[in-house]
Amino acid sequence: MQRDDRSSFIYFRKFPNPRRGWTINSNKMTVQEVRLCGLLLQEHFGEVVEKSNTPLDLVKKSLCVLVQHGMCVFRGGRRGPSGPAEYCASPDRVLRILRFPRYIYTAKTLYGDTGELIVEEVLQRGHMTMSHAVRTVADRLTHNMEEGRSMEYSEVVSAFSRLVETHFLQRCPPVAEVGTTSSTAEAPSVPAARASTPTLSDSHPDRYTLPHINLTGKGKRRRSSEDSDGETKEGKRAKMDTAASVSMGDEGIYWQVNFERFHQHFRDQAIVSAVANKLDQTSSEIVRTMLRMSEVTTTPTAAYTQPLSANEIFRALPPSYSINRPVLDQYLSLLVDDPMEFVGKSGDSGGGMYVVNLHKGLAILAIATLESVVQEWFGSRSARIFRLLLRKRHLEQKQVEDFAMIPAKEAKDMLYKLLSENLVQLQEIPKTPDHAPSRTFYLYTVNPLATARLLLQKCYKTVANLIDRRLYETKENKRLLEKSQRIEAILASLQASGAEPGQLTEVEEMITAPERQQLQALRHHVNKLDSSENQVDETIFLLESYINSTKTAH
Repeated sequence: MQRDDRSSFIYFRKFPNPRRGWTINSNKMTVQEVRLCGLLLQEHFGEVVEKSNTPLDLVKKSLCVLVQHGMCVFRGGRRGPSGPAEYCASPDRVLRILRFPRYIYTAKTLYGDTGELIVEEVLQRGHMTMSHAVRTVADRLTHNMEEGRSMEYSEVVSAFSRLVETHFLQRCPPVAEVGTTSSTAEAPSVPAARASTPTLSDSHPDRYTLPHINLTGKGKRRRSSEDSDGETKEGKRAKMDTAASVSMGDEGIYWQVNFERFHQHFRDQAIVSAVANKLDQTSSEIVRTMLRMSEVTTTPTAAYTQPLSANEIFRALPPSYSINRPVLDQYLSLLVDDPMEFVGKSGDSGGGMYVVNLHKGLAILAIATLESVVQEWFGSRSARIFRLLLRKRHLEQKQVEDFAMIPAKEAKDMLYKLLSENLVQLQEIPKTPDHAPSRTFYLYTVNPLATARLLLQKCYKTVANLIDRRLYETKENKRLLEKSQRIEAILASLQASGAEPGQLTEVEEMITAPERQQLQALRHHVNKLDSSENQVDETIFLLESYINSTKTAH
């Protein structure tokens, strides 16, 4: 087998093992996606999951981890029921790891600390039962509270219910439809029908139905760090036995994060922000209200929101906005007549029916991103030419010089630079069949979709480089980081046992001043790399949303 350290997805395609009852397959991916997915898998799940040149038992366990997190799916083999099952990597789900901090922060913004911890736990484990998530989150919140206080299970259940009602959490496919990963991996004779991967359609009746769980009480504090290993193991075993003996009422019902719903929220926030920058805050609040009214009823791939009447919008506006009906009508007319076309009118009943043009909004945001990138790379004059080609569609070089008011030599150099980077395309239109240069029109044009795909690959490469650099910095300072962690653990233990200030100071002085300065510089550098990853991911999200929206529209 040819070895390649970039990603498990390459190995998946090169690891046939029909004797043991299963094979692995993968989707087509670009080189940059393969590299980025490999780095994300290595960082979050370890080298065993990232690589497949390992013993069979470890490969099976790695597949279980990937399947549990939705990053690998299985289906019946092409040889029929008697053949091996095939595993297929889901690169889109692996790339979602980049966005985990944003999902968690959004849950915190909307539903507070409880919502944040619920989403964090579900993301870390892939999927969880509601009762398990409630107990785990309540225990974590209780541990961080003051002595004598604890978190009620009912409060966590309420936050979990709100996340499900707004579709940020959804049920996993029922076990009866999926079968089990272990049975698929160990039993070659599993029928193809059972090995097929089910999906929950939007019309699934139980997708957002909450089970009734028998869970009362409060969160419990974690045991102190001074407990012996034997006591800890016995406590864990007793706790697991107790949990298994008590039925919560939701056995077999697992929940996972609805990434599409989070992406819908990010898209809505981007559109609202764009309207506020283009017009004013009141206009953005009206658009926000329209998006909020249709956030649950609009599908993730829809080009428009559901039509809303002016009367419905007026009733849904928060009283704090102090917008009367005539002012609302004026703002709606302004939004409809705006060249950006964020809002459209679809009818006249109910004082007028209005929709938010989601596809148009994403296209405007993506094109603005492309223009900004061209300006950063090549300067304001090249950006002027790029915007001119976007608006005029097709122009000859002489027309570009005249419209952009740029000298011929400079315009020629800039066009050739853009052309060499594939940001601009050259189209030939011959007057005669022989394609003679003297009888051919040469028109410059911009294909926004192709340019967005090009920039998306560059973004993948940028994030992979950032992760590589962060891993390198961490590896180079591994001993210092381990020393810092040991000292922090000792300090926490001493503080918990009520040690004197002199003892704490003595432990703190185990790190010298130069080491402390080096640690501070390392943390500052790593924080900048993390921040850069998040910023690039925002660009990735916009470009991916625009590309997917264009596919759906066509």
